[in-house]
Amino acid sequence: MQTCTPGRWSQRGLPGSTLATTRFPDRYRGAVTAFAPRQAVEPLHRQVKGLAGAGAGGVVLATVYQLSGGRIGVPCPLHTLTGLDCPFCGSTRMAAALLRGDLHAAWGFNAPMLIIGPLVSLFVGYHLVAWLLERAGRARLPRPWPSSRLESRLTIVFMAGMAVFGVLRNL
Repeated sequence: MQTCTPGRWSQRGLPGSTLATTRFPDRYRGAVTAFAPRQAVEPLHRQVKGLAGAGAGGVVLATVYQLSGGRIGVPCPLHTLTGLDCPFCGSTRMAAALLRGDLHAAWGFNAPMLIIGPLVSLFVGYHLVAWLLERAGRARLPRPWPSSRLESRLTIVFMAGMAVFGVLRNL
């Protein structure tokens, strides 16, 4: 802790950091105490923001679908044009079934998304909570992120798996 007389403020700290200062009542004779600078908050990864937005949109869409009794929904362009089910067909119905608590029906609508959705939700939720705690100055949790090589491989495996599922579900 560093004590400075009024007018002599310590501006030392990390570049881009804020220096938290507190003025005490007169009984401390005008002393100003400067605390250690807070570390800059690491920004939230843009893919986490995108996944969180897509997840929130999906929950809203599933809720509207459920509340309307299935009358309001987004039709699949591939299914509308060709009559074939795409790998993501049934995701809205799956989420609506989950909102009802019907796990069996959700599995029947789109099983891969029923497995992948909660895993992605846990990953995104952890990153959001860690970021919020860091912003509030409560805790600094590790926010692991896969390397770009692993990230690209996971994307390829996901897309290939969904393509195989799309073909198999139309046989």
